[in-house]
Amino acid sequence: MNWINLTSKNQIENLITESITEPVVIFKHSTSCSISRATLDRLERNWKGGEIAHIKPYFLDLLSYREISNSIAETFAVEHQSPQVLIISNGKSVYDRSHFQISFADVQNELKAITT
Repeated sequence: MNWINLTSKNQIENLITESITEPVVIFKHSTSCSISRATLDRLERNWKGGEIAHIKPYFLDLLSYREISNSIAETFAVEHQSPQVLIISNGKSVYDRSHFQISFADVQNELKAITT
């Protein structure tokens, strides 16, 4: 997986613009949480590319960039969680899950539904 690290609030505006033509995925990760680590490992192991290879996955280390995490919660009207995955399409969060609700198969199916 080729994560794009979120390290600046300006990137949120850029990914909103990108989401107009293609959905993007944001994964919010806590480096001190074992659930977050397990979820990240599952996503990375299962991200096969293929039908979703063109989808840009963004990665946020929320302990280092809590301000960006707060901005994501406010911008997309979602409650802050960790770990958390969001799919952004047409500038809006169309899917968000946290903790063990995060499933690669569900993310993949949602992305397929949006792009077809």
